[in-house]
Amino acid sequence: MDNTEGGKINPSKVNRKFQLAKYIISDLLSAASSWSLFYLFRKVYIEPQKFGYPIDIKLDTQFFLGLAFIPIFWLFLYYVSGYYRDVFRKSRLNELWQTIGNTFLGVIILFFSLILDDVIRSYSNYYISFLALFSIHFILTYIPRLIITTRTTHKVHKGVLGFNTLLIGSNEKAVEAYLDIKNQPRGSGNFIVGFVNVNDKPRYKLEDHLPYLGSIDNLKMIIEQHHIEEVIIAIESTEHDRINRIINKLIDTNVIIKAIPSMYDILTGRVRMSSILGTPLIQISHQLMPVWQENIKTAMDYILTVIALVITAPLFPFLILGVKISSRGPVFYSHERIGRYGKPFNIYKFRSMYVNAEKNGPELSSKTDDRITPFGRFMRKARLDEIPNFINVLKGEMSLVGPRPERKYFIDLITKINPHYVHLLKVKPGITSWGQVKYGYAENVDQMIDRLKYDLIYLDNMSIFVDLKILIYTFLTILKRTGI
Repeated sequence: MDNTEGGKINPSKVNRKFQLAKYIISDLLSAASSWSLFYLFRKVYIEPQKFGYPIDIKLDTQFFLGLAFIPIFWLFLYYVSGYYRDVFRKSRLNELWQTIGNTFLGVIILFFSLILDDVIRSYSNYYISFLALFSIHFILTYIPRLIITTRTTHKVHKGVLGFNTLLIGSNEKAVEAYLDIKNQPRGSGNFIVGFVNVNDKPRYKLEDHLPYLGSIDNLKMIIEQHHIEEVIIAIESTEHDRINRIINKLIDTNVIIKAIPSMYDILTGRVRMSSILGTPLIQISHQLMPVWQENIKTAMDYILTVIALVITAPLFPFLILGVKISSRGPVFYSHERIGRYGKPFNIYKFRSMYVNAEKNGPELSSKTDDRITPFGRFMRKARLDEIPNFINVLKGEMSLVGPRPERKYFIDLITKINPHYVHLLKVKPGITSWGQVKYGYAENVDQMIDRLKYDLIYLDNMSIFVDLKILIYTFLTILKRTGI
C-alpha cells in the first residue's frame, strides 16, 4: 500500500534530519540571542549600579567566547535530557515542563560557573541576574519550539502526517480498535496499513476494513516491508496465551508497541492517558534506562573509547607482530554478529586462532582449545584480542557494557531452549557484560544459557552506576589476567 494514501505522509518518508535541524537551529539561535541580551542587560543595568555611571557597551573577548561556547553547552544539555529523541511525537505540555526544567538547570550551571564572579552592588543583583537570564532564555527558547511543535502536531491531527501502524488481531476487538482510531475527533497519526492474524481462520472480520498482510509468524518481514513504526495489539481474550510469543517477536524490532487494555488493566491503574481525545492504550516501552542516563551512557562510550584507544595504541605494534609471528594469516579477525534489534554487524578482533579454525562449522572456544595460537592464548588472558572492539563502539554498533554479541547460529540454538534471549536484543551488545564478569566465557550452549540469567538481570538493573561497576570489575579481570 502506498504510504501517501488518503493524503497522509508517513514520517519515515519525511526527512527526520530536517525536522531535527529545525529544533537544533532554533535552539542555537535562541541560546546565542539570550546570551547577547543578557550581556547587554548586565552592561546597561547591573554594572552602572556598582560604579554609579553608565558603562560603555563593548563586545569584548568574554562576550564572543560566550557566544561561541554557551549555545553548544545548551545543545548538550538538551541532548542529554532526551529532548531531540522523537521530533514528530512531541507533546506541547511536556515540552513546556521540559523547557522550564532544562532552562532552570542550565541557568544554575551558568550562574555558578560564569556569573558568580560578576561585579555587583549587592546580593540582590545576583537574584535579578538569575531571573533575567532564566526569563530571557526560556522565552526565546520556548516560543520557537512551540511554533515548530504546534505546526507538526496540527499536521498529525489533520492526517497530513501519519505513522505506519500495524494491527495485530483480526476479529471483534481489532475491528473495534480500528473504528475507534478512525473515528476519533482528532487524528492520532496512526496510518493503519493492514493487520495480521494470531490464530488461523477461514475469514477475518477486519478484512472488511483493512488489507490482510499475513500471520504473526511473518511479523518481522511485514514490519520491514511496510516500514511499520507502531504496532497495536488488539487480540481476543481467547488469544491471550499468544501474547508472550507476540512480544518476543517484537522485542528485537524498533517499533512502538501499544495494546488495547482490558478492564483489569484499567482497574489496576496500568492505563495512562497521553491524549484526552485519543484511544486509551497501554504502551509497552523498549526503554530500560531514563533517557538522560541512556544519553550519558552513549557519551561515555565514545569518550572512554577514544581514551582507551589512545592508551592502548603503543601496544599495537607488539600485538600485530605477535599475531604475525604466532601463525600465518591476517592480523585482524572479522566475523558477523547480531546487534541491537537483530541487526547484523561485523565485529573486529586481533586474530587469536589459526586460520580456518571453524572449517567444521561454528564452534565455541574453551580453555583447552587447540585452535587458539600460543600468542592468542596470551592475548585472551588479558582480553587484548578485543581491543579492536572499540572500533565497533565508535561505529555505534556496540557499547562498552552490554550483553556480548553472538552469532545467529548460536542465538537460534539458545532461543529454542530459552526464548527470553531475544530480550537481550533490546540493547546494544557490549565489549564486556555482567554475564561475562559473573560467569566468564561460555564453552557450550548450556553454559551460554546459564550466563543468560545474568544478562537478563542486567537489563532489569541498567544504570550508569551498574555500568561503572562492571567496567571496574572488567579492568580488575584484565589486570589479573583471568580471561580465557
